[in-house]
Amino acid sequence: MDTASTYDDPAPVRGHAIHASRALATEAVHAGRDDLARQGLHVPAIDLSTTYPSYDSRAEAARIDAFATDGADPSGPPVYGRLGNPTVARFETALARLEGTEAAVAFASGMAALSAVLLARAATGLRHVVAVRPLYGCSDHLLTAGLLGTEVTWTDPAGITDALRPDTGLVLVESPANPTLAELDLRAVAHACGTVPLLADNTFATPVLQRPAELGARLVLHSATKYLGGHGDVLGGVVACDEEFAGQLRKIRFATGGVLHPLAGYLLLRGLSTLPIRVRAASATAAELAHRLTADPRVARVHYPRLGGAMIAFEVCDDPHEVVSRVRLITPAVSLGSVDTLIQHPASISHRVVPEDDRHGAGVSDRLLRLSVGLEDVEDLWSDLDQALELL
Repeated sequence: MDTASTYDDPAPVRGHAIHASRALATEAVHAGRDDLARQGLHVPAIDLSTTYPSYDSRAEAARIDAFATDGADPSGPPVYGRLGNPTVARFETALARLEGTEAAVAFASGMAALSAVLLARAATGLRHVVAVRPLYGCSDHLLTAGLLGTEVTWTDPAGITDALRPDTGLVLVESPANPTLAELDLRAVAHACGTVPLLADNTFATPVLQRPAELGARLVLHSATKYLGGHGDVLGGVVACDEEFAGQLRKIRFATGGVLHPLAGYLLLRGLSTLPIRVRAASATAAELAHRLTADPRVARVHYPRLGGAMIAFEVCDDPHEVVSRVRLITPAVSLGSVDTLIQHPASISHRVVPEDDRHGAGVSDRLLRLSVGLEDVEDLWSDLDQALELL
């Protein structure tokens, strides 16, 4: 996707005005903030209230009844923190604009967001999920263990249509995938799903590189902890979707309590303003590092998506644990998408909960390392990788 191109805004989200055509970089800065100047503000306030006064209990009851019916945001002033928060709503508005969807619903973490989707489908009797590996390890575990009463059928993209059943409520994919960066043709996958909703985890690509809703996905999942926040200091998750499904998710969020804290909503909204420039800069560095790693005899294989991005996976010829132990500038840590570069060994950490045979079958080898490239200078990062690989 050309990040400098313009695009049409989706339908109004949470009452904010439509802008007919704005570049992604402009939208990242202004979405969710369009009303600030009229209020005499330059940055949004952080609303930390858990509850809000109301002197008309009859009207309050009617608003709560309306929410219970379709999950739409209550009109008028806020009611209670579990029903919604104005600061979090700004982030939801902005993310929906960037993904090109009608709405977005934020949660306390990416796993809370995925859990809400699964619960929403199960509530309608559709407990079967079709999924394509690899996925993030905890997503894989949640499905495989059936912790939410779901049943999963694992398949490759070509087998999606045959795997569908009358009780299939969801098809789940991740592209580029964690941690191998395998890419799927999302348009073809969406076609194979028929009327079953496709959920695409877009955490690695972000809307800067890919907008799955334009390719047929009904639901777009982000671990907002990663690139959307971008600084390693906030946990969050979000699902971008149509308003009908958003209503279902809001009801699940209200009932289960997996709400995003207002301070986290503020930090995520702030993170979105620099998302395009961060992703583009880190992606340029990652492409150069992938090129150098590909030519390095100490590296057996490099995985880098055609889509680009700031993630690299590479398999070393010798012991990957030694590489992790020897980095000095790069941080050996889980997670990704921060301004600093992180490295980890998926088979030991992020995908440890996936059974070994399933892990290997999905291409997650024991010698695979995952590198989340940050904003450091490419020569400094290469110097650190070079010395970490030196004795292999």
